[in-house]
Amino acid sequence: MSVMLEAARQIRLVPALQAKGAMIVAGGTLAVAELNYGQGADGTLIILDRLGLDRIAVVGKKATFGAMVTMAEIARDRRLKFLHPVCNSIGGPAVRAMATIGGNLFAPAPYGDMAASLLALDAEITIHDGKSAKKYPIEVFFRQRKKLERCLVVSVSFTLPASGSFRYSKAVRRKPVSASVVTIAALLPRRGGKVVGARIALGAMGSHAIRAYKAEAALEGRSLDSATIAAAAAQIAEDASPADDAYASAWYRRQVVPIHLARLLAA
Repeated sequence: MSVMLEAARQIRLVPALQAKGAMIVAGGTLAVAELNYGQGADGTLIILDRLGLDRIAVVGKKATFGAMVTMAEIARDRRLKFLHPVCNSIGGPAVRAMATIGGNLFAPAPYGDMAASLLALDAEITIHDGKSAKKYPIEVFFRQRKKLERCLVVSVSFTLPASGSFRYSKAVRRKPVSASVVTIAALLPRRGGKVVGARIALGAMGSHAIRAYKAEAALEGRSLDSATIAAAAAQIAEDASPADDAYASAWYRRQVVPIHLARLLAA
């Protein structure tokens, strides 16, 4: 299969190319794999390197990542230390140097660890549909992800979490890095020693990153004592629909996710 590379020169022109069957190749960790299996692009790959989407901006309490920002770039940024464990859990150094924010949002389970973290952080996704830029809360983006595959992700923005309020855990079968058995990202703001506004996101527990609403409710307004942690752990799999794959069965994922949540909350 012959493939032609086309460098996009304007953001607004990319969706039209996608509509004709072209595929975006950002870092290539997803697109190239699909090509190797004879899937994906109808002969054309779109390169986004000239669009200026590789910048990180931190202004006040708001962080914005261009869609082409890589995991390695985030891992080098001292302002984003809370995300360094997330980045360092994704592939090896070569993969992290290529894997992008935009690509991770579309990664199929059991991949997409950064997407789960962005869900916990209540991120906002900016896309361009060829006519105008539009902003989507990340949960809405995931619900409409299939439809939005023909749009271009431009950037991701979120409010920086208070120190110590963001937690992350990833269980893998092969260390140091592998696809996820289960990924947990939690935002646990506290007021007066009690959790207020908890957000818990799970990776590899559905077709994309999902919220664990019932576990969040078990934490809300309570201190993180052993009883509260046990109550949240008992609810963590209630909103999930994991699948069987080469890394773990759906049954196994349901069995271990309460254990990993309890450890994360008790840390």
